[in-house]
Amino acid sequence: MTGTRPGTDGRAGARGGRRRRTELASFLRSRRERITPADVGMPPGPRRRTPGLRREEVAQLAGVGVTWYTWLEQGRPINASPQVLDAVARTLRLDGAEREHLYRLAEVPDPAAPDDAEALPCTVQPILDGLDPMPAAVANARSDIIAWNRAYAAIFPQIPAARPCERNSLWMTFTLPPCCNPVLNFAEEAPLYVAVFRHRYSRHLDEPGWKDIVRRLKTASPEFARLWNSHDVALPEARVKAFRHPAVGDIRTQTTNLDVTAAPGSRMIVYTPLGARDRDRIARLLDDPAAAALAVHRH
Repeated sequence: MTGTRPGTDGRAGARGGRRRRTELASFLRSRRERITPADVGMPPGPRRRTPGLRREEVAQLAGVGVTWYTWLEQGRPINASPQVLDAVARTLRLDGAEREHLYRLAEVPDPAAPDDAEALPCTVQPILDGLDPMPAAVANARSDIIAWNRAYAAIFPQIPAARPCERNSLWMTFTLPPCCNPVLNFAEEAPLYVAVFRHRYSRHLDEPGWKDIVRRLKTASPEFARLWNSHDVALPEARVKAFRHPAVGDIRTQTTNLDVTAAPGSRMIVYTPLGARDRDRIARLLDDPAAAALAVHRH
C-alpha cells in the first residue's frame, strides 16, 4: 500500500496552477502580438517596437483595467469573471477552440459552451447505426444520452420515450420503479454510478446544467441523495453490465467507452454482448419492437 506525505497534493495543485498561469500568459501574449493596430482601427503610432497590440491597447479595447490585464498576461494569480474573459476573447479575436482554451487555462466555466446535442458531428450517427446489432450510444459527461442506435433503443426504450430533460442514464437508473428499471443488481451498481458521476462533476462545479441535474436527482431519489452525500469518488472503467428486460430476460454486456473528440466531453458507449444467449436476446428485441416497448414505464 502506498501513501502520500502531508501537503503533497497541495503542492502538486499549486504547481499545476502555476503551469496553467504560465501557459495562459504565453497564450495571451501570442494572440495579442498577431493583431495589428490597423486590424482594430487604431493608428500605428510612432516608435512602435511591440509586434501587434500593446497591453494597454488590449485593456482599452476590452474595457478592463490596464493593471488587471497586465497581471493576467504576467500569469499572476488573479480572478477573472466570464464577462471579462468574453471581452478579452472578442478583442483578441479568438475562435471557438481558442476561446475554450482561454477559459480552461483561466479555470473559469464557459457559459457560451455549445449544447452537447448541437455539438455532436453529423458523422457520429452513421457510426452508431453501423454498430447494430451491438447496442451503442453517445453520452456527455453529465450522462445525458444525446444519440443512440436501434439496438440501444431496444434494450433501453425508456431513453427515446423520455422527455429531453430526463434523457439521462442516471435519471433513468434512480427514478424508474423496480418493475421497469433495466439495471440488474441495482444495489451493487448504484454506488459506483454515483461515485463516477461525482468524479466528473468535480470539473463542472459552477455549471448550471450540472447543478440542476444533481438537485433534481436528490429531490426525486432518496437513494441518490444518500449516495451523493457519501462523497465517494471513482474513476470510470470498462465493466461487465447486466440489464433486465421483461420481454427476453437478462442481457449481459461488456461496456467500452470511446471519446468523441469532435464533441469534447462526450463519449461513445458500446455494449458488447458477452455470449450467444445475450446476442440472441438483443436480436429478438430488434425483430419485435412491440416486445422491446414492454420495458417502458406507463404512469
